[in-house]
Amino acid sequence: MSLRTTVAAMAAVLSLALPVAASAADLKVAYVDLQRVLLEVDDGKAAKARLQKWLEEKQKEIDKEQTALRTEKETLDKQASAMTPDVRAQKEADLQRKVMVLAQKWEKSRGEAATKERQEMEPIINKIDQVVASIAQRDDLGMVLDKRDSGIVFAKAQYDISNEVIRSYNSAKTTKTTAAKDAPTK
Repeated sequence: MSLRTTVAAMAAVLSLALPVAASAADLKVAYVDLQRVLLEVDDGKAAKARLQKWLEEKQKEIDKEQTALRTEKETLDKQASAMTPDVRAQKEADLQRKVMVLAQKWEKSRGEAATKERQEMEPIINKIDQVVASIAQRDDLGMVLDKRDSGIVFAKAQYDISNEVIRSYNSAKTTKTTAAKDAPTK
C-alpha cells in the first residue's frame, strides 16, 4: 500500500472517529445500586416486613407439622416391637406419606414466597425506574447503570445516585400523601 493510500485511509478513519469521540466526551453517566434502593425506600422496607411476617407464619406452620411428625415417629419406634409386622409396615408407610406431603408443602411455600415477593416488589421497582428516569432527564444523563448487573467493578462515588433516588422516591410518596390530606373533602 502506498503512502498516499495509507494517509487517505487514516484521514477517513479519523474523520469518522472524531465525532464519535467528541460525543462520547459529552456523555454523562451515573450508576445506582438498585438492590440497596429497593431495600431502603419506605415502600421497600414495608414490603420486606410483610414478606418476612408471611414467611415466619409459613415456617411456624411447617415447624409445627414437623414436630408432630417427629413425635409420631418416636411413638411408632417405641411401640414397634408390640405391633405385628403388617401394622408396623402400614404405620411406617402412613408416616412416610405424611413426610412427603410436608416436603411438598414446604416446596410449594417456597414457590409462593417467590411469587409473593415478585408481586410486592414489582410496583416498587417500577416507581424506582420512574424516579431514576426523572433524575436522568433532569441531570441530562445519557446513561444510568445498575451497579450490580452492569459489570461495574469500580466507579467513583460521585457518580452514584442511589441516595438521591431513595430521597426522591420517599419524598414523592410523602408529597402525594400530604396532598391527599390537604385536599378539600366534599
